[in-house]
Parts: sequence; C-alpha cells; structure tokens
Amino acid sequence: MDKLNKYLILAAQIVSIIFTPWYLPLLGFVLLLTFSYLNVLPWQFKLMMIGLVYLFTVLMPYWSVYVYRRVNGWTRHEMSQKERRIVPYVLSIMCYAALLYIMQTFHMPSFTIAVIAGALAVQIACALVNLWIKVSTHAAAIGGILGSLMAFSLVFAFDPTRWLCLTILVAGVVCTSRMILRQHTLTELGLGLLIGVMCGWGAVGFL
Repeated sequence: MDKLNKYLILAAQIVSIIFTPWYLPLLGFVLLLTFSYLNVLPWQFKLMMIGLVYLFTVLMPYWSVYVYRRVNGWTRHEMSQKERRIVPYVLSIMCYAALLYIMQTFHMPSFTIAVIAGALAVQIACALVNLWIKVSTHAAAIGGILGSLMAFSLVFAFDPTRWLCLTILVAGVVCTSRMILRQHTLTELGLGLLIGVMCGWGAVGFL
C-alpha cells in the first residue's frame, strides 16, 4: 500500500508539472495557430510568436517566482500558502500584461490576443479572489482552456465535442492530482475552474 501511495503521489506531481498554469496559454496558442485559419501564416512568424509567448508566459514568470522563493528560503509547499501567493501573482500578471501590450502594439491577430487576454484575466481574477480564499491556478488555467474552446467553437463554427471531452478529462486528472498532493480542497478547485471558464469565454467573446 505504501508503494502504491508513493507511485500515486509521483504521478500527481508529474501531472501538476506538465499542466502547470504557465504552459497552458502556450498550448492554447499553439492549438490556435495549428487548427484555425491562422495556420496559413508563415512558419517563421508562427515560430517567432510561439517563442515570444514562451518567453513571457513560461520562462520569465517561472524564473522570477523561483528567485523569489529561493530568496525567502521557502519550499514549493510553503510557497503555496495563501498569504505568500500575492507576489508570484503580481510577477506573473506583469509578464502577461507586457506580452499583451507588445501583441497589441504590433497588431497581432485578434484571436491570438484573446488567448493572452484570457490568461491575464485568469491571473488577475485568481489574485483578487486569493485575498479572501485560496484558489487553484491549475484548475483556473484548465478552466480557461475550456471556456476559450467553447467560445472559439462558436466563432469558427466547429463541433467541439471531442476536444471538450478531452479537456474535461484532463481537468479531472489535474484537479485530482492537486487533491492527492493536498494543495487544494474541492471548493478551491471548483472555484478555480469557474474563474477559468468565465475568463476564457469572456476574453474570446469580447473580441
């Protein structure tokens, strides 16, 4: 039984790393460039955009939060405490806002801007809610994918059933892994999903 629990915890840790909130905007961006009309853009332009998104939504937030955690001498678990999550939220919001400004300045396609705007909205909403109650950014990020997918299905008029089923399955796995690791309660996960769906839907719907 102990060995089974060990593997279960290891699997939950791997899932949490793979589906970290920082990677999901990049995933959404790649899917949009691959499966929408934006796939006709030159591959050099798409690579440049993917690199730019990676820099501002993964690399810069990760290293800034990592340095902040190391300076304070906190473990990942200690960092997850509600009162210690404010600065990481602010750092991520600054990176996402900078990317959104750059994309708008260079008049990038509106639906690529929508992906980043939705991710930024998720970060801001989670930061505000975190002032009162801890909320899962993992759940919010996958919820943002769900909301964006539903909104994009209306914009591009395609059947999202299979993609929705896959995303819902992934959301269940991610949320379960966060509970196994005792990082969040069911309420915190549900609230995160709700925030993500609303922000993802709203970001696409308002463009």
